[in-house]
Amino acid sequence: MKPSVKLSALALVAVVLSGCVLGPDYQRPETSVPLEFRHTPGWKIAQPAAQDTVVAWWSLYNDATLTQLLKQLDASNQNLREAEAAWREARALVGGSRAALYPKATGQVGSTRSSRDEEASKSNEVALGLSWQLDIWGQVRRQVESSEASAQASAAQWAGVRLSQQSELVQNYLQLRVIDEQMRLLDATISAYQRSLQLTQNRYQAGMVTRADVSQALTQLRNTQAQRLDLDWQRARFEHAIALLVGTTPNALHIGSVADVPALPRLPISVPSALLERRPDIAAAERQVMAANAEIGVAKTAYFPDLTLSATGGYRGSNLADWISMPNRFWSIGPQFAMTLFDAGARRAKTEQAQARYDQQVARYRQTTLQAIGEVEDALVQLNVYAQEISVQREALAAAQDTLRLIDNQYQAGFVDYLAVSSAQATALNSERTLLNLLGTQLTASVQLISALGGGWDKDQAVNKLYEP
Repeated sequence: MKPSVKLSALALVAVVLSGCVLGPDYQRPETSVPLEFRHTPGWKIAQPAAQDTVVAWWSLYNDATLTQLLKQLDASNQNLREAEAAWREARALVGGSRAALYPKATGQVGSTRSSRDEEASKSNEVALGLSWQLDIWGQVRRQVESSEASAQASAAQWAGVRLSQQSELVQNYLQLRVIDEQMRLLDATISAYQRSLQLTQNRYQAGMVTRADVSQALTQLRNTQAQRLDLDWQRARFEHAIALLVGTTPNALHIGSVADVPALPRLPISVPSALLERRPDIAAAERQVMAANAEIGVAKTAYFPDLTLSATGGYRGSNLADWISMPNRFWSIGPQFAMTLFDAGARRAKTEQAQARYDQQVARYRQTTLQAIGEVEDALVQLNVYAQEISVQREALAAAQDTLRLIDNQYQAGFVDYLAVSSAQATALNSERTLLNLLGTQLTASVQLISALGGGWDKDQAVNKLYEP
């Protein structure tokens, strides 16, 4: 039989055998999760899926400045760039793994000189080679499967970094707007206290009140001014944090004050069954399980022989003039089987290692899913409790303002001293600041809920592809 016929027959056998892929086929691990969230009946748990979309969840707050800042984050955030580069690296590894499925061609050109017993010789050679390690047992295909799963996990991690950075920016921005509202409150309060101080000084000069009333009014004014100055530092701190998130220096970013605090997004009564599908950490953990499962198959192929088909041909001669002539032609062709006969348990150890790594990833995936559910539950509880607190605090503020009005009337009539007025003013101010803090905390909890859900609760919010599979 001619060599070409033999090689063709071997290739045919190899193609038939290549349908054999060792190792377990991937199945998503089961997770023990409830059918509904405890604190919001009707909210159902979803199965995890790849994070392949970016959702404009921040549009729920209807703030143009916030939207612009998030665009800057997407373009210039350095943590996001690092994650994107890591994904490109993982995607390149997929191409490297897939290349092993195809033959490899090599070329060689050389010239050598040698001597023996004062006789010199010269040899020139040019050769082309072709080799193909057939994937009989599915080693390469399992490696490609593992690389693709790792690339998908990297893409999900990229999405996770984006969501985390977006969430941090939105929380900082909302807190900044709450501080702006507190600044307006204290500015108005300081103006009122200045008028009260002037009025008290006038009454003191008229002999209607004592010097203690003037001192009390001045003390209250200065304390409030000190609180107002502290807000400048707090606002600058949030503004600097936002600047770092959008990839610029603190002195290059200035966020002007606005009149209102963004409203709390309306919590839906129910959500789609695909609630947690956009959680990037769940998607990443699940893809890591897939990659580890494929590595088990790669490890098992080490027990079986490798088949390599190779062919080499070229010309070799001492003179360039007659280099390319029939007598100087050479070629070789044939298969090669290679197999490890004894390795003192190294292959078994690698297989056990791959199995253990798979078990680790399964446990991590299940824990990530449980943690995600816990985060959603925490955010739901926070929102429910804060809504009740805000309702009670509004009643407390109304009562404090009514008390202040009554005490102020009594002071004007001379029935009480200024200490009572000062106490009532402080109570009213603290009640209003407490209400603003609760509103800020409630807004933060809403961001945390959206983040825990993977970027919102409406699947129709998807606006563009994050990565190409």
